Amino acid sequence: MKFADITGQDTAIGLLRQMADGDRVPHALMLSGKPGIGKTMLARAFAQYLHCRHHIGQEPCGQCPDCLQHQSMNHPDLHFVYPVFKKDSGRQTLSADFIEEWKQFVADYPYMDVEKWPEALGADNKQPIIYKDESAEILRVASLSSYSSGKKIFLIWQPEKMNAEAANKLLKILEEPFQDTVFILVSNAPELVLPTVFSRCARINMRRPSDPEVESWLAGHGASSEETSRIARMAEGSIGKALGLLTAKGEEQEFGAIFRDMMRKAYSRDAASLKVLTENVASMKREKTKRYLAYSSRMIRENFIYNFGVPGLNRMNEEENQFSQRFAPFIHRGNVGRLEREFSRAETDVARNANAKIVLFDLSLKLMSLLRVAPVAQ
Repeated sequence: MKFADITGQDTAIGLLRQMADGDRVPHALMLSGKPGIGKTMLARAFAQYLHCRHHIGQEPCGQCPDCLQHQSMNHPDLHFVYPVFKKDSGRQTLSADFIEEWKQFVADYPYMDVEKWPEALGADNKQPIIYKDESAEILRVASLSSYSSGKKIFLIWQPEKMNAEAANKLLKILEEPFQDTVFILVSNAPELVLPTVFSRCARINMRRPSDPEVESWLAGHGASSEETSRIARMAEGSIGKALGLLTAKGEEQEFGAIFRDMMRKAYSRDAASLKVLTENVASMKREKTKRYLAYSSRMIRENFIYNFGVPGLNRMNEEENQFSQRFAPFIHRGNVGRLEREFSRAETDVARNANAKIVLFDLSLKLMSLLRVAPVAQ
């Protein structure tokens, strides 16, 4: 991994290079920012830069033994920590138990699609977390000598997913760090990290890439000129989301078809058909159901914005746009807020393990009423 592979993060890259070149690398560093902007890619590039024996310019050389081991994610002094789920309540649960799933996930989703990680783990409806056993393992490994590079690096993805015991054990390590050890924490939600852990980290808050930067990245990855502007607007600064929209159009099309069908059935008050439809949606795995509800909430907002008559404000594909020509008038000031709240509430309930069939059918019944609310007089 090289710094040049990362879009829109020149400031953060410059700071990290200065730390490394000036031998001023803190023992604990946190990279934070919105999902999909390349935080983990930057953490990996920085770790490789620290281990590389022969820099070429301001990049790791990519050719020395350390670089080659980094590129295969097999460097003995780079240790990955990430949320997992317990396979067996009677035994330790460590990140290393899922290292092959992790390597495949990083290869498939370099911008770290958080929603896809439980599926990659095979966690079904379980929520991955970082357990206390992990911090004990970190302490054990940190107490050992480095193998080849003179510096052990722990890359901790989503430290906000640490349970209280794990976070408190990590805190003790950060309070009395080993001289040859560096921790790089990569967080989507730093406000959820244990405050005492957060306060012991040097912090770099990574910026959201601009739409032109995302467009440039898309153009370099095979997007047509018609796609770049639309996808960049929809991605909202997330390269990961842009990549998903570019390469995984199937799910977006699937969700669009379900949403349109649900809205038509709800408006016609076809409760029997809605029951069948919502049961089909509920049969998806929980994370996919959550993604559908998030997609639907976005479509409600997009249809409300469509009524303003300013095409540049919308972030929809052609099929969604055609549906909105007739559907948008039914989303207005009189119901848009309540519709968004109902979809958001349903997503939260599903995330908390509520019965998805009940949640979705209840949502559909509310849609039948809300879509027929009269517009508010101007």
